[in-house]
Amino acid sequence: ALFMLAAMAAHGEATDKPDPEEWLVEAEAAYDKVTGYTAVFYKQQRVAGKLLPKETIRLKYRKPSSLYMKWIRSPYKGSELLYVPGWNENQVRAHRGGILRFITRNLDPGNPGLLADNLRPVTSTGIGYLLETVAINIRKALKAGEVEFSVRGEETLYGRNTWVLEVVFPNQRLLDHDGYRFVINQDVESKILIRIRVSDLDNQLIEDYGYDNLNLDARLTDADFDPENPEYHF
Repeated sequence: ALFMLAAMAAHGEATDKPDPEEWLVEAEAAYDKVTGYTAVFYKQQRVAGKLLPKETIRLKYRKPSSLYMKWIRSPYKGSELLYVPGWNENQVRAHRGGILRFITRNLDPGNPGLLADNLRPVTSTGIGYLLETVAINIRKALKAGEVEFSVRGEETLYGRNTWVLEVVFPNQRLLDHDGYRFVINQDVESKILIRIRVSDLDNQLIEDYGYDNLNLDARLTDADFDPENPEYHF
């Protein structure tokens, strides 16, 4: 599929439509090879009609779903979150930054407090979940015969050469998709999806997730997901 994208771009055929199922299978195969990674995670969401500030988070992830997050810029600078399946009664351990940094709480990922300024549970984070979201929406639309999938060209993003792909769901409301338009950046070398921007029918941004400084060869150990890690403040 990537060879096909390259050939299309070389001939200036950015409006042509590659096969979305073939593209998905190739992207899924690329992610299957990943065991863990680190990244700087950028996140912005529109919640209850309000576009919230962008969050900047240092992220560690190890399959199947171990997660460490530290907010490194405002508005939540200093906050930390840890989730390891099977540990802590499958609860998230977290604390805010600033004067609240000494108050650590154990919360269910679906806790209303955690979801207050989020569209999704915090455990729905990572390049694998990004890919899963794209795949579910595209395959649902393919089954209904209602999807537009095209290549917009190349773009350098986070220091990586990426393909920019656009997916439009004409019947978003009828089929309950996560948005009307997805704009996706796929790293050319690794085939990993590193950014998605989701907008609605009015072209308002709903969600924007990006993964900068992505290290797919990070050697993560149990210590990276241990609340007693001396670099953490739980």
